[in-house]
Amino acid sequence: MNTIHVDVVSAEESIYSGEARFVALPGESGELGIYPRHTPLITRIKAGSVRIEKADGGEEFVFVAGGILEVQPNCVTVLSDTAIRGKDLDEEKANAAKASAEEALRNAKTEIDLARAQSELAILAAQLSALRRFRGNK
Repeated sequence: MNTIHVDVVSAEESIYSGEARFVALPGESGELGIYPRHTPLITRIKAGSVRIEKADGGEEFVFVAGGILEVQPNCVTVLSDTAIRGKDLDEEKANAAKASAEEALRNAKTEIDLARAQSELAILAAQLSALRRFRGNK
């Protein structure tokens, strides 16, 4: 069976490391699908779900708040400041953070405050979408 080694790493820890048959993740211009022996690639990724089809047939979901993807023929590395295992996503906490970001957006006094709030809101919306995706596939 053809597999590719996958590492998903956040600023704090290694989130996933193992063999996979397929990896799907949100590229800047659309969804990327990576199979073993993929052409080498380095690109930025958007906030969203990384879906890993493991060698044993199971699936692993990881939320990333954007980052960098490096693909080599036998290895995929996802680097993100924030990465959370699908099973560790907390909907209540994400909804509270989204409400806080919406409040910050309404109260933004400068363009920098506005941009910061919009960025945070986009990441939280992607996190909630990833959570729903993870729960739907359980």
